[in-house]
Amino acid sequence: MTVHRPAAVAGMFYPADPATLAADVDRLLAEAPEITGPAPKAIIAPHAGYVFSGPTAAAVYARLRPARGVVRRVVLIGPAHRVPFHGLALSGADVLDTPLGPMTVDKTIGPLPHTTVLDAAHAQEHSLEVHLPFLKTVLGDVTVVPLLAGDCTPNEVAEVLDALWGGPETLVVISSDLSHFLDYDTCKRVDAGTVAAIEHLDPGPITFDHACGRLPIAGLLTLAKRRGLRIETVDVRSSGDASGTRDRVVGYGAWALYEPPEDAGARLVQEHGETLLGLAGTSIAHGLHHGRAIAIRPEDWAPDLNAPGAAFVTLSSGPGKELRGCVGSAAAWRPLVEDVADNAFRAAFGDSRFAPLSAAEMDGLSLSVTVLDAPKPLEVRDEADLLARLRPGIDGLILEDNGRRGLFLPSVWDVLPDPADFVAQLRLKAGLPPGYWSPTLKVLRFTGFSVSGATPFVV
Repeated sequence: MTVHRPAAVAGMFYPADPATLAADVDRLLAEAPEITGPAPKAIIAPHAGYVFSGPTAAAVYARLRPARGVVRRVVLIGPAHRVPFHGLALSGADVLDTPLGPMTVDKTIGPLPHTTVLDAAHAQEHSLEVHLPFLKTVLGDVTVVPLLAGDCTPNEVAEVLDALWGGPETLVVISSDLSHFLDYDTCKRVDAGTVAAIEHLDPGPITFDHACGRLPIAGLLTLAKRRGLRIETVDVRSSGDASGTRDRVVGYGAWALYEPPEDAGARLVQEHGETLLGLAGTSIAHGLHHGRAIAIRPEDWAPDLNAPGAAFVTLSSGPGKELRGCVGSAAAWRPLVEDVADNAFRAAFGDSRFAPLSAAEMDGLSLSVTVLDAPKPLEVRDEADLLARLRPGIDGLILEDNGRRGLFLPSVWDVLPDPADFVAQLRLKAGLPPGYWSPTLKVLRFTGFSVSGATPFVV
């Protein structure tokens, strides 16, 4: 028997009449600014009544038009307003009813961490339901993974999102309003701080007073930073802009998050490689004289270099180019220029395999800066499958299991050209036993693009 979750707030948050609802959604989308370019991988949108937050939601939903026919599944996460619980809650329903027609719940996802089925939490909850008419109108017949966040951590939300991330077929929608029941001017001031935190992919300053969906937002921002997503603020306003009543207003915001293109690292190195190499050399020279990495002023750098990025800095010396230090970041979590400057300093003075670099070694020292694309999970059945799918000379690889982790840059293929040797040595680097394989072993693949040279070291 098919289990339905009836629409609970139709006629309150949005029209219950199908024709009226369809006309309202179409009008809101038509009034949204037209934007060309690819569709976002994830969005953050409000969940209030359409008369208040509808224009803000429509502004970001309009950006999903290019994804119609591509997106087949929507992971929809919002806060639970009515029923307290621990972790995240799935709906047990097979179908979510809307005035515009039913939407199928994806039942193929398998077990998810920190997640249980709790229909009581979903029964009267509005934070997910108000998105369904927009999703159905813009994307058509997609399946939905409806999740409510209860008492959980941002990392737990990020872990669930990571498990469901998928490829172009999957869209992530985070549901949240902003500040509640402040006067108009205070709302604008408080929400401006929230906007700044979200734009910097920094959930730390965002409290429940800033956003009722703080935990879903924080989980997405945490994962977005790891995966190197770019974020864009689409619209910010409050109920005072719609109602004219400005003594107690609610804030609304919408954001679009975009995955980096496959050639993002290559383009960065092509356009800014010499700049990054010079920055690494300058940071090392600064460290030699001052004992710390060079300070980074964001306004001094191009926007591409200020975006979150992950890089490794490798030092080599002597005629044989022997390794002299190598430190880097596996995932983007801070501006690329800051990552390069800090990793260059640590490669010179903080790599535990070597003594700190001396002034006498500066002559003849060579640098390499490798910019990494975001690591992506590689689903493999066993080691034989992994070896068959590896691309020698192209793939960087990460192995993780039982709290142990090892990473090889693509440049390691130069000394370990055989895939079996490559994997065996990486396993040892991760501290895993020879021949180790486990169903819980996580395999991630990435690409890296390098620029190298004997750079002058300028303070």
